[in-house]
Amino acid sequence: MCPAEKGCWDEMHRPVLLREAVEFLNVQENGIYIDATLGAGGHAQEILKRLGGGRLLGLDRDPQALEVAGNNLAGFGEKLIMQHGNFAQIDALHAASGLPRVDGVVADLGLSSMQLDDASRGFSFILPGPLDMRMDPTSETTAADLVNHASERDLADIFFKLGEERHSRQIARAIVKARPYRVTTELAQVVTRAIPSRAGLHQIHPATRSFMALRLAVNAELENLEQFLDRVLTVLRPGGRVVILSFHSLEDRKVKQAFRRWQGEGRATILTRKVVRPGDEEVRINPRARSAKLRAAEKDRD
Repeated sequence: MCPAEKGCWDEMHRPVLLREAVEFLNVQENGIYIDATLGAGGHAQEILKRLGGGRLLGLDRDPQALEVAGNNLAGFGEKLIMQHGNFAQIDALHAASGLPRVDGVVADLGLSSMQLDDASRGFSFILPGPLDMRMDPTSETTAADLVNHASERDLADIFFKLGEERHSRQIARAIVKARPYRVTTELAQVVTRAIPSRAGLHQIHPATRSFMALRLAVNAELENLEQFLDRVLTVLRPGGRVVILSFHSLEDRKVKQAFRRWQGEGRATILTRKVVRPGDEEVRINPRARSAKLRAAEKDRD
């Protein structure tokens, strides 16, 4: 068994839709690729296995993820280049790597199991930990800053717009009333009690949407996705492909709209006529894959 502190992607994080993502990338032996959200390196490993003289640039805003990926992918040597950075700046990060324009980009927008299962990161409403939720620990705003200092109206907007939580006002009111918070489980209890009992027949934990909304706000995830979508075609050569895995409707909607815009402008062709979802067997093995959606497109011209 691999020690947790060293990271072990097959035990700590199962890459979602791995086969499908690599197939849509159409990896060539001498191609150049970017894993824009490297994580523990699951998708990157499958790409690297297929490379001969090719290279892979792995990006991640989480230094801990880069350390784990570095351990997991150490055997690939100079085929792999890793950079700390936000995929929203993919054009600048690619330019800094010195690589030519690339043959494919993959981006997995999901929270990794390493992050979720590490109580010290503050992403989990099950495990007690600090209200942090920063993917990049050098960022300024934490979840504690929001829940302890944001106005009731701003909190309600976060939960409604980013979490699509229909009880957003009740939750925000309850949070403000019970301030301050230091621990994730304290907040989760308040959120759960704020939701009417008649809404208690949940397929998901009552705090799921609120915690997701806080995470999206802390990390400006939708704004970063928009910047990534505005810039990713600039790093691709004509014929290069982009594959994106999203995990909730707000992300998927932005990806879908960008792909349609590219196709309408004659800049890219959509490869996934219908969104690709994990099969029953993958969901059984990895329940966190159940909400995943994959979309792919091929660049036509500059």
